[in-house]
Amino acid sequence: MIKHFSEAWLNEWCQLNGWTDLYIERYQYWAFPPGAVMPEPIPAEALRVMKAEKGLCGEERLWSIAAVVVTLMAAILSYCLKSPMPMVLAFAFAAIAVALLEVEEN
Repeated sequence: MIKHFSEAWLNEWCQLNGWTDLYIERYQYWAFPPGAVMPEPIPAEALRVMKAEKGLCGEERLWSIAAVVVTLMAAILSYCLKSPMPMVLAFAFAAIAVALLEVEEN
């Protein structure tokens, strides 16, 4: 699993909305709402808006760039070797990268 939200983005949202003590547990984001005594998950709508505004975080960019680089290398290698196997492996790698980039809905 990869992180879909930067901790800085989450801290910024918490400060703007009065939430405190951000806690990240296995890609779930918890904080104390204003006046609360128990942490609650950060609302899914807030996470969607954050993602729409900020775009990809560093880890997601890394996976995206890796998928493009592997595909380009595989295309060149397939041409030189006259074999489709490098492209097959690149397709498998890209499929895994796309699956990892999918944001889970809670």
